[in-house]
Amino acid sequence: MNHASDPPPGRTPQAARHFEPDLRRMTRITLRPIASPMPVGFFAVAIASVIVASLQLGLLGDDAHLAVALTILPAFVLQLIVSVLAFGARDVLAATLMACFSGTWLASSLVLAFDPPAGARVLGVLSLVFALFALMMASVAHRKRSMWLVLCVAVPRFTVAALFNFTGATWIGHLSGALGMLLAVAALYAAFALMLEDMRGEEVLPVGRRGPAHEAVEGNLAVQLRNLERQAGVRRTL
Repeated sequence: MNHASDPPPGRTPQAARHFEPDLRRMTRITLRPIASPMPVGFFAVAIASVIVASLQLGLLGDDAHLAVALTILPAFVLQLIVSVLAFGARDVLAATLMACFSGTWLASSLVLAFDPPAGARVLGVLSLVFALFALMMASVAHRKRSMWLVLCVAVPRFTVAALFNFTGATWIGHLSGALGMLLAVAALYAAFALMLEDMRGEEVLPVGRRGPAHEAVEGNLAVQLRNLERQAGVRRTL
């Protein structure tokens, strides 16, 4: 008679210790569907870009720094919320981009509001690092054309903004403002296109999805659940 602790016939004790039953029939995965937060994120980019660009172009006057700081501060809050929701939706690219935009707007708002010593040069370093980050993200975001477009405009915009903060040259400030307006146009298009797509359940304006990004919208349920066991929150470690 075999005891409960004895291994099955023909199986060594070591093999019994490493044996794991098939848990697939007992596994249940609960989905928490949410609306896409990306239109809000891109709208926040567009609005904050227009406000900062207007300041750099001299449209708001030299005494508008505090008002601009208070106006772009909500962009920090909105994009932080978008980032949290995007992480919950398992979109690491969107979540990371929105979180970094959020931090950039917060830093810009605080420096404009308090005007600390060397604040412009510090913002220049921040803008330069953000431009490098946007360039790296653009190199891997080509399958999400709407995000890729925003990133491609963000790279020169923040590069020129860094030069303006370092030099203070008026013409560089105007160029940075013009690129900021262009970034706002790209972000507005991405926001509106994604919002229409989410409302109608199909692509209305071209967003240029390819590969997995295209399958995420056009694929069936089997495609959506492919490799789900390897997703963050399901696998044992990140």
